[in-house]
Amino acid sequence: MAWRLIAGALAGLGGAACAQTAPAPAQALPTVVVSGSVAERRLDEAPYAASVIDADTLRAAGPMVNLSEALTRVPGLTANNRQNYAQDLQLSSRGFGARAPFGVRGLRLYTDGIPATMPDGQGQVTHFDLASAARVEVLRGPFSALYGNSSGGVIALVSAPVRERFVDLDLDAGSAALRQARLTAGTPFGDGWEAQGGVSHMETDGLRPHSAAKRTLANGRLAWTGARDQVLLLVNDVDQRAQDPLGLTAAQFAADPDQTASQAEQFNTRKNASQTQLGARWRHRFDDDGVLSEGVLTAYGGRRSVTQWQSIAVGAQTPAGSGGGVVDFSRRYDGVDARALWRLGPATLVTGVNLERQKDDRQGYENFVGTGASQQLGVTGALRRDEENEAVTREAYAQVEWPLTTALSASAGVRAGRVTLSARDRFLANGDDSGSLRYDYANPAMGLGWKLTPSLLLHAALGRGFESPTLNELAYRADGQGGFNTALRPQKSTQQELGAKWRADGIELDATAFHVVTRDEIGVLTNSGGRSSYQNVGRTRRSGVELSGAWAFVPHWRAQMAVGTLNARYRDGFLTCTGTPCPTANVAVASGNRIAGTNGGSAYAELAWRPFEVAEDGEVAVEWRGVKRTAVNDINSEWAGGYGLLNLRARHGWSWGAARATLTARVDNIADRRYVGSVIVNDGNGRFYEPAPGRSFWVGLSLRL
Repeated sequence: MAWRLIAGALAGLGGAACAQTAPAPAQALPTVVVSGSVAERRLDEAPYAASVIDADTLRAAGPMVNLSEALTRVPGLTANNRQNYAQDLQLSSRGFGARAPFGVRGLRLYTDGIPATMPDGQGQVTHFDLASAARVEVLRGPFSALYGNSSGGVIALVSAPVRERFVDLDLDAGSAALRQARLTAGTPFGDGWEAQGGVSHMETDGLRPHSAAKRTLANGRLAWTGARDQVLLLVNDVDQRAQDPLGLTAAQFAADPDQTASQAEQFNTRKNASQTQLGARWRHRFDDDGVLSEGVLTAYGGRRSVTQWQSIAVGAQTPAGSGGGVVDFSRRYDGVDARALWRLGPATLVTGVNLERQKDDRQGYENFVGTGASQQLGVTGALRRDEENEAVTREAYAQVEWPLTTALSASAGVRAGRVTLSARDRFLANGDDSGSLRYDYANPAMGLGWKLTPSLLLHAALGRGFESPTLNELAYRADGQGGFNTALRPQKSTQQELGAKWRADGIELDATAFHVVTRDEIGVLTNSGGRSSYQNVGRTRRSGVELSGAWAFVPHWRAQMAVGTLNARYRDGFLTCTGTPCPTANVAVASGNRIAGTNGGSAYAELAWRPFEVAEDGEVAVEWRGVKRTAVNDINSEWAGGYGLLNLRARHGWSWGAARATLTARVDNIADRRYVGSVIVNDGNGRFYEPAPGRSFWVGLSLRL
């Protein structure tokens, strides 16, 4: 469908040669945010911790292959590129999600209100169309009843509306033999209709041997706006094939950070993933004089398939309960959300219900065939697992926002629901591993906003977070064998937040302090060969401070900064595994240890010079990013060292009538420092470390009609 949208848009561009680029506005419009509130509001008036990455920043941060390129500017958020497309990005907010070996945990993901997070709480961002985004919003903390199963907050992409007919061609080239081509086209049709479609193809040889990847992404968007209605239709399709170089031990990293673990090539570790999703949203505005103001209906559905060849040793697959060394599943998922907006005098109330379903047809195979000299590794062998997994979430929610005075406003809400997770075993030769779990929850949230002066907003919030285990986290028992992990409980957190936002004389400053107490924290028990098992590790505590600011101190010059601290500790001692195989936890973790996968904080600073009145005409900037050391395991016996990086970027644009060209270039890690970019938490083989690149280059050319 995305290809048809592109073709239709191109066909409608008969007069494109005569179209003129829209003039730059006289002054920048206020930044708005839709996440966290019952209605769109200005970012500086939103009484909670939120950040916005605009389209200009997304384009300057890199080739828009990975969301991590730009998210380093958000305080309190860790966004690491693993340099391994078989394991996705490593995203965490205030330490939530740090344990995830792949995918995104602890954060809810959305594109134009369409969920990108599955009913069990795990999400993917590979299908995000960053090239067509107007902005990316980040809400830290579960301080809105509008979102469900998560602890760390929300990342939401908002697409740019199509105001004129256009065709974009983008070409990218960079280090590790990165090459990408992207074609995007859009047009308004009149009578409120607009359409946009795009397709891109990316390939890279990878940072290390056996880390090549390629991705093809297609996106389509069709929208209609009437007097009282708005309709949006989204479709996307992504196909990605990636090799997996695995992590390195400390000794291997010190000897040569560019090497690949021998098991990667021995077992030809790799992952093939594809996903197609369709989403629709209908918004209707009722009579202005009625109590019922607005109704919104959102529905989506999709299919995802994954096959992953892991480096599990042949001998480890001999026990009857083993699920093999190849994961193969096909997923069907869908959901619907219906909400209503009510005007109750000065107050605004939103109520809604949500239903989401996910069904995985999961198989496990041996990763070898034959024996002795004729044995082949890294291929799909005999069936060792065959089951159907299902997750169903049912929720109801309400949130009210009430202006108590002209300067003081309050919000309160609750989201109550039930998530059911189950497995039906069809491979009974080794016993019946079927099982099911049901979790009920009710998460209240409340907050206050006080406009102390026209330029200063103070805010406070208190909320409860709920995070159920995912189907992947339930896939293996605590002994590492196949079978439903019925012992795993959801984690629940109580979160407090105090903050301030100040805007005056070209200065923007946001400050937030938070404190989080979690019980039944879900932690990694053992992680080996791409297979992870989990356990509840008791109580934890997280606290920190987040600062962000911008200062346009003289014409054409602008400075930005973001600083976040995080003290994430276990409050209870527990037992864990430090080797493989590990049939039972046998090593003590002391109370007070740092939570594995978290660092002590990070900082970002930028100084940019824009010599022209229009920002797109040119820019030169210097960036600095610093990250404190990261605990790689629960016993805190090893750490990934902290680092500081210096980057340069430059951009220049040219216009010829209706045509425009923009050339952007970056040099990252100018000092060519070798460091650990991300970690594999509690890896049973000690291969915790995923190297980041040294000095790297990227250049992108964008052409628009």
